[in-house]
Amino acid sequence: MFRNIGIVSAVSSKTIEKAVLEVVSIISEKGCKAYLDNRIVLNSASANMEVLPVAALSEKCDLIISIGGDGTLLQAATLTYPHEVALLGINLGRLGFLADLPPDNLKVDLGAILEGDIVTEERSVLGCEVVRSEKVIATCHGLNDVVIQKWNSARLITLNTYVNDKFLHSQRGDGMIVATPTGSTAYAMSGGGPILDPEIDALALVPICPHTLTNRPIVISDKAMIEIRIATERDDQARLTCDGNSIHDLLRGDKIFISRKAKAIKLAHPSKNNHYATLRAKLNWALDPC
Repeated sequence: MFRNIGIVSAVSSKTIEKAVLEVVSIISEKGCKAYLDNRIVLNSASANMEVLPVAALSEKCDLIISIGGDGTLLQAATLTYPHEVALLGINLGRLGFLADLPPDNLKVDLGAILEGDIVTEERSVLGCEVVRSEKVIATCHGLNDVVIQKWNSARLITLNTYVNDKFLHSQRGDGMIVATPTGSTAYAMSGGGPILDPEIDALALVPICPHTLTNRPIVISDKAMIEIRIATERDDQARLTCDGNSIHDLLRGDKIFISRKAKAIKLAHPSKNNHYATLRAKLNWALDPC
């Protein structure tokens, strides 16, 4: 099913090296070619392995395996977008909402995936532009969320939010999270936002510590154009981040435009993957009585 498989990781360690070498061995056994992220440092190598920059992996490979946690997979998604290559995560991190393949039985589980025991799903991606004095000064895209938050001041920031050119609210607080269904179980959930089913075509707007307690999270169509205007009394109080990466400092008068991008990111899972079972396991919900 797959011929060229990329392997990415954001860090190098003995644990990562052990997992990488095991994955390369499994890939070789299945008659596939392995391409390794050039940021990974190995003390040993395989003849069936070629080293490439991460951005080049998406052009060469038909499957990319992320070894680490959800942050590693998010980084891989950012670097490989908009190439439509499937991403599979092996979880060596903490929760593993996205990187959901456990490392303890890779020979069987990954072997089955490489033989076709796999499902893929498309996850929506946010695109963002920062406009200052009628000029675009920064752009970004993210699988999880775009966040506007206070930065180098303990003071509240003021944000004016519009949806499809219609005024929604003016909010004083610590910021705003705009999350995809994928990101609804990340920072947005910590901020009291709703968990969105990945199949729902929606976005969540989640205020961060709003001063007005009735200013609650709201779910809107992912076809909407969101505009957030920085209305702070002082400059250098806010910053834009995307999937946890710092993008740009924001000044009074800046406009941030956020919308769903046309292309999605393709995530791969074992065929037995169950979104609700993942929620139960990762969030320690009550077990299925059956």
